[in-house]
Amino acid sequence: MKKDHPPECRAGKVSGCKGTSFVHLHVHSHYSFMRGVSSPLAICEAARLRGFETLALTDTNGFHGLIRYLEAARRTGIRPIVGAHLKTRSEEAIALAKTEGGYAILSELISRIHLQEGFSLRSAFPHPTADVVILTSDPEIIKALGSKVECRVEVPPGPAGRKALEISRSLGVLPVATNAVTFAHPDDYPLHRLVRAIDCNRTLSTLPSHELAQPGQWLKPADAMERHFPHCPEAMANAVELAAACHTEWNFSRMVFPHYDDRNEDHFALLAQLCRKGIPWRYGNSCDVIEARLQEELALIREKGYVDYFLVVADIVGRRPIHCGRGSGAASLVSYLLGITHVDPIRHGLLFGRFLNPQRKDPPDIDVDFPWDERDALFDEIRKQYGDDRFASVANHTGFGARAAVREVAKVYGMPAGEIKEVTRRMSFWTDPAGIRERAKTHPKFEGFPIDPPWPEIMDWASRLQSLPRHLSVHCGGIILAPDAVSRYVPVERSRKGLRIIQWEKDQAESAGLVKIDLLGNRSLAVIRDTLDAVRRNTGRRIDYATFNPVDDPATVDLLRRGETMGVFYVESPAMRQLQQKTQRGDFEHLVIHSSIIRPAANRFINAYIERLHGAPCEPLHPSLKDLLRETYGILVYQEDVVQVSMALAGFDWGEADGLRKVISRKSPDQIGSYRNRFFAGCAARGVSEGVVRQVWEMILSFAGYSFCKPHSASYALVSFKSAYLKVHHPAEFMAAVLSNGGGYYSTLAYISEARRMGITVLGPHINESDWGYRGFDRTIRLGLQEIRSVTRETVEAVLDERHRNGPFRSIDDLLRRVRLNPADGAIL
Repeated sequence: MKKDHPPECRAGKVSGCKGTSFVHLHVHSHYSFMRGVSSPLAICEAARLRGFETLALTDTNGFHGLIRYLEAARRTGIRPIVGAHLKTRSEEAIALAKTEGGYAILSELISRIHLQEGFSLRSAFPHPTADVVILTSDPEIIKALGSKVECRVEVPPGPAGRKALEISRSLGVLPVATNAVTFAHPDDYPLHRLVRAIDCNRTLSTLPSHELAQPGQWLKPADAMERHFPHCPEAMANAVELAAACHTEWNFSRMVFPHYDDRNEDHFALLAQLCRKGIPWRYGNSCDVIEARLQEELALIREKGYVDYFLVVADIVGRRPIHCGRGSGAASLVSYLLGITHVDPIRHGLLFGRFLNPQRKDPPDIDVDFPWDERDALFDEIRKQYGDDRFASVANHTGFGARAAVREVAKVYGMPAGEIKEVTRRMSFWTDPAGIRERAKTHPKFEGFPIDPPWPEIMDWASRLQSLPRHLSVHCGGIILAPDAVSRYVPVERSRKGLRIIQWEKDQAESAGLVKIDLLGNRSLAVIRDTLDAVRRNTGRRIDYATFNPVDDPATVDLLRRGETMGVFYVESPAMRQLQQKTQRGDFEHLVIHSSIIRPAANRFINAYIERLHGAPCEPLHPSLKDLLRETYGILVYQEDVVQVSMALAGFDWGEADGLRKVISRKSPDQIGSYRNRFFAGCAARGVSEGVVRQVWEMILSFAGYSFCKPHSASYALVSFKSAYLKVHHPAEFMAAVLSNGGGYYSTLAYISEARRMGITVLGPHINESDWGYRGFDRTIRLGLQEIRSVTRETVEAVLDERHRNGPFRSIDDLLRRVRLNPADGAIL
């Protein structure tokens, strides 16, 4: 511990933080969930506006918004200090990373707070370190940690600060002034009060004061802070001195991923060898086109350092024969030869540059679907292979939908439950909280419904909740693998179901160099698996899923053309069936287009596409777009189209064009506005008329939140073709598999009706003929015992096991004699 206060600290001017007499070292963003209310960008902008050059972000028990903060700091010219507000049930302190090593220490420390029951900050540092500094006004923490880590006394304004100064003097530890900033601006206090009431499930009038920050806990300028500490200017100067000692040049660009194995063999040679083994499997013979493409891809994969990534993903997918590699990774020949993906990128014109190119900075991203009932077991296998501490799921940052926002604000206003229900039921399928009051004024469901005070105010507050993250949830399939403990790179906590999840969502994880692998469950793959198994049992025919490619089968093409696709993956919704029927196209190339154009915001463009498909004039909006959009009839369909069109019309380089694609997909309003201005300016500079620019921009906006790249659409279209082939040629087995796996878009009764329409006989459950699920054979479906209500799976398994071992049951007495059933199950059977 330092015992003396330096006499020069009153000056408050320290190298590295020149020009200021104070630095905020205790600051919360809205990533201090349901307490802070300002985004990292808003905080950095406020800091810059008030003359600060350096700032610390110290969200509670987390780095949830760290990468966003670093991006905001770069954008605003702020020198970012990384820290956290560490809080247990009875202790709290601020921890700042003085070095890059300090970041890893803090990340692991935050993880221990979340993962270890009864964790105490007093045992936070088992070994001495100079990489971290602790600020706290708790004398017991200082006494416990003072010999292990540098400690300072945190001194807030007001009476608590005077008590903290007494602790500083008694322990001989330097005081540091802070303001526990909870919002960027003073007029953000009512929003803070609102979210605290929501979090505490209290009305605004009954919210206890101890649950709130003080109105003065905003990002005050240095002169305002000086007025709080006339009696202790050294506390102000010590904040500046400490800030200057902290690391602020953060770089998270290095890729974080485990080696394929621990052997010292040449992994690149191994990857090349596996690819060459895949050529005869996929193509029979090689050719110049295949060789040139393979060499190009392998060279770039090696240059980028992604060799181990491909080997690890290939190892994972090799554990399950039925899978669908999709996303931009399906444009890779290497992925195709390794069996990760199943669409031939050469035959279907899929460009490797959409997945990897020399300018791309993001790590590779291959999404792989598996049968829905196999994914959990696969996760367990991966976790066992790599170790629990090197495996974690990616998080989602879950915010407020429109209905939830209105409901929660209305509750804290004390509105009656019935009245809240009357309002929110009119908001079905409203997702975006922005502009709720304006939308309600013109929405048909609110016609004739009075929006009397305080509802306009409630709706306005609800709209302000749109940008606030509320809590973490688990990403549907993203996992992170690390070369050592994941917690060294990002804090890890537990989800409500006990899963280990990182604190970052996918975009921050990728920006920080963590490589996400998406492993998702897919019911249709289970349907295909079960159908193939049934066909093998019934006919002896073995169909290899990986090489099974029915895109040229006439009967399958005709089924897709007619839109008779109930049960068929991705093309069974009413909208897709209508699209197939209106276009009268069932070939693979058009199905790829349809799989991507059928997005919520593209209805007007779908109509134009159909008209042009059937012969309407197809003049490009601009001559430079003629060749780019030839195969899609002049319509922007794929994510690649956004990239290519913005490069052709606005002169964007690849990085800027891909950035536009990303912000459109994320629906980031502030960033979309910035890109719009640059897009319009670029087009104007190249002589493109404003009318054309507006039409193209409208098409680009139709990609907001939901869109596919062409390799992804091609991968889905191939699964659709496989499903459709099985429906045409093995209808009973296929429809039985659809029913056994819980169907899809429609009810069980609807699928049974479809089976009967196809001429399939549907028989009821039978104790000697039925399995657990549905069984298809000889244009007949036998219902499974799962359809007998109230009979447990355990009972059915006992019945099936006994029947398998000792033959059919001759009578109900024989069943009761051979299988121990509880009276209720026995009576039902």
